[in-house]
Amino acid sequence: MLNEGTIGVFPLFCSRYMLNRYKVVKSSLVLMAGLRRKQQAFKQAISYLCSMQQLYAYLSQYLTPARRALFERVLNYRTRHLTVAVEDLYQERNASAVLRSCECFGVQDVHIIENYNKYRISSGIAKGAEEWLSLHIYDDQPNNSLACIRSLRQQGYRIIATTPHTHDCLISEYDISQKSAFFFGGEKPGLSQTVMQQADGFVKIPMVGVTESFNISVAAAIVLYELTRRLHQRQDIPWQLTGEERLQLKVEWALRSIRSGKKLLQRYLQEKGLPQSGPWDMGSFTK
Repeated sequence: MLNEGTIGVFPLFCSRYMLNRYKVVKSSLVLMAGLRRKQQAFKQAISYLCSMQQLYAYLSQYLTPARRALFERVLNYRTRHLTVAVEDLYQERNASAVLRSCECFGVQDVHIIENYNKYRISSGIAKGAEEWLSLHIYDDQPNNSLACIRSLRQQGYRIIATTPHTHDCLISEYDISQKSAFFFGGEKPGLSQTVMQQADGFVKIPMVGVTESFNISVAAAIVLYELTRRLHQRQDIPWQLTGEERLQLKVEWALRSIRSGKKLLQRYLQEKGLPQSGPWDMGSFTK
């Protein structure tokens, strides 16, 4: 029964009760929305994998058994545990040789920083290596070196500067258990101050001669040989590509291997009623 003492309290009690109920309901709605987003993302991931598997099965009809076997063999040694970043290379023979070394040693991603110089590739030196690599270009920021570093850090990489001017670590002693991005500088200036200041570590190649340093392409080849040689011996490091990454690359490589791959892809998408843009984005997969 209400009296004068409770008349003023009752509305306050009701408002607090309703506010608490609102918070509970709102919290539940937020939780449910989060679950729905996760479920939707999971469904999209399944749909993506199924679409890519179906697409590769379709494309496989146009690949020889030898080419399919080559993909599988090469992918067994591909890695994203290590990656390479090159900063302002000027000479195309060096730029091309670095790509060739990355492809030969199974390092899938190459990050190309263009602050002052455009990265030019010589087909005679690269020998088509760029067709089998994932190239990431940084050319539209005030400081492209910093943009590259931030992107790699977000992916969990340590930033490692390769330079003969420090006494930090020989390449043969570097801890390969950690995801690492190795930065190589331009022919004359070497690595920028941005990279040197942002680096998490420094490595060098032992030398016993009078000459101060190796050519950039030679240095990259030596570093990659030493790192991948040791990496392949380690079964305790998850250095190989995931199944999803392998599938993505197989589709990409198939489209690049098949003559008129772009037209073939368009026909497939039309037959399946799929959008032209998606995980099979033609701009990324075809010439």
